[in-house]
Amino acid sequence: MKICVVGSGGREHALATVLRRHHEVVVTPGNPGIPGSVSTPATELEADLYVIGPEAPLVAGLADELRAMGRLVFGPGADGARLEGSKAWMKDVLVEAGVPTAAHGTFDSIEPAFAFLDTLDGLYVVKTDGLAAGKGVVVTTSIDEARDAVRDYLSGEAFGDAGRTLVIEEGLTGPEVSVLAICDGTRAFALAPAQDFKRIFDGDLGPNTGGMGAYSPVPVATDDVVAMVMNDCVAPTLATLRAKGIDYRGVLYAGLMLTPTGPKMLEYNVRFGDPETQVVLPRLTSDLGELLAQAAAGELRDAPTFDNGAAVTVVCAAEGYPRDVRTGDVIEGLDAASAIEGVSVFCAGVTADADGRLITAGGRVLAVTGQGADIAAARSRAFEAVGHISWPGLQHRNDIAASAII
Repeated sequence: MKICVVGSGGREHALATVLRRHHEVVVTPGNPGIPGSVSTPATELEADLYVIGPEAPLVAGLADELRAMGRLVFGPGADGARLEGSKAWMKDVLVEAGVPTAAHGTFDSIEPAFAFLDTLDGLYVVKTDGLAAGKGVVVTTSIDEARDAVRDYLSGEAFGDAGRTLVIEEGLTGPEVSVLAICDGTRAFALAPAQDFKRIFDGDLGPNTGGMGAYSPVPVATDDVVAMVMNDCVAPTLATLRAKGIDYRGVLYAGLMLTPTGPKMLEYNVRFGDPETQVVLPRLTSDLGELLAQAAAGELRDAPTFDNGAAVTVVCAAEGYPRDVRTGDVIEGLDAASAIEGVSVFCAGVTADADGRLITAGGRVLAVTGQGADIAAARSRAFEAVGHISWPGLQHRNDIAASAII
């Protein structure tokens, strides 16, 4: 089977790597660090299956366009992608489906938003309604900081039109977990759970990012917890979407908090998570292409299988990320890092200079994944590999998966 992966980041590099175990793969537009990258648009490429990675083209309707051309596509249409394109609409779907979630409100003016903040108990979550590349969330115990976020979002200064409507939630406590479910419109299978790290600095300090690392499996996300998520969250969500006439064929990425009263949904994303993909998919022992093709055809049959080991990924980011990012620096040490047993280096924010050398071209530059018999072994390999990689201003967290080592 020939598969076209749409996207240009570390998630797409991981998708292409795992799909290539069994199939021919082309990536568009890709980047110079991803083998098989081409500049030809997906609509002009011939393939047996199209896998759309990022949220923006899904929200813009690329899956619909390809399906109208008679193509087999893994990824929701624009109607289903609205789950990520509008957090306010997503919250309405959760309520309608009876999915446990935080108390929340949707606002487009300051005074009602401030009034709602005053009803909360001291942990505040403020989110853009629209797409903000994973960075449109403020979680704080300071009501002044929460009010500042409301002002910045609604004014358009922070995220433009994406923030002119916002969602405010009560803060929840407990470990976070990501469960990615492969959906065919009616049925869904869970992939191995993962946990990611959103803050830029060790100890979960500093601003939110698109994700600074992840690990899988997650000790607190037992089989029973995953089954509860699928039964109480994913299944009723799919049923509610079907009732709205939405045939959802793609990933439902459930971001959850395991609260003392049970799992509660923080948000849905409509694509493979980044960097969760870089730890979940390398552990897959079944044929990813066949799984995604079944889902795209509305005929899920074969549950995915995973190895008994673990994977840890550490994101190497450019100086200034997640704000003003420095770019154009030559990346050293990739060959040495990739030569370590059990290590994969997935390229994200990279391009090539005139001499063909990879240089930094974005905030999150690389995702370095180590695999091993357990989390400790996987983590050791990932950080050994990171130690070989350098460029001026490189930053990464040092505590990824440390708390998960038993």
